Amino acid sequence: MKIYTKTGDYGETSLFDGTRVKKNNLRIISYGTVDEVNSNIGLLLYYLYQDEKLKDLTVLLSKIQSQLFVLGSDLANPDTRANEYPRINEKDVTYIENSIDNFEKSLDPLKSFILPGGTIESSYCHIIRTIIRRAEVNIASLFLNNEINKYCLIFLNRLSDLFFVLSRVINRLRGIEDIPWKPH
Repeated sequence: MKIYTKTGDYGETSLFDGTRVKKNNLRIISYGTVDEVNSNIGLLLYYLYQDEKLKDLTVLLSKIQSQLFVLGSDLANPDTRANEYPRINEKDVTYIENSIDNFEKSLDPLKSFILPGGTIESSYCHIIRTIIRRAEVNIASLFLNNEINKYCLIFLNRLSDLFFVLSRVINRLRGIEDIPWKPH
């Protein structure tokens, strides 16, 4: 199979059902942004593998990368009733929620807003979190127009929360305190 098909050379691409859409279609922008999240997680994984204290997080992030492929597939399939491909579901959302709950047990309660930063790995978590928020804005429009499975939006909302928590967990594991925001 060739990697290039030449079918997108004039600004259009195909969805799963064969429908041709412009490449600037909100659905294409949405799953492209999800792909950007996934690629940045790949970079974060590289850094996590370098530190024994952080290696346990790699299993979670590898699973999330797989879930993001399902999310991309879900977004590329406009027929929300079709089930021939995996879909993001309530179980995926619950997995993220349970992960957040488990990590939060090890963290001090927040007393103020915190600034992104600390370790490079924590900083990447914040970058990923903001890309997820951008994806969420696009996907919210699709959701509000009843064009996608509702769990796509819920999953992304929880995922950005998870990356916020992971940024704090990583800093804690590295012995770095949260950076409180101090208004001027």
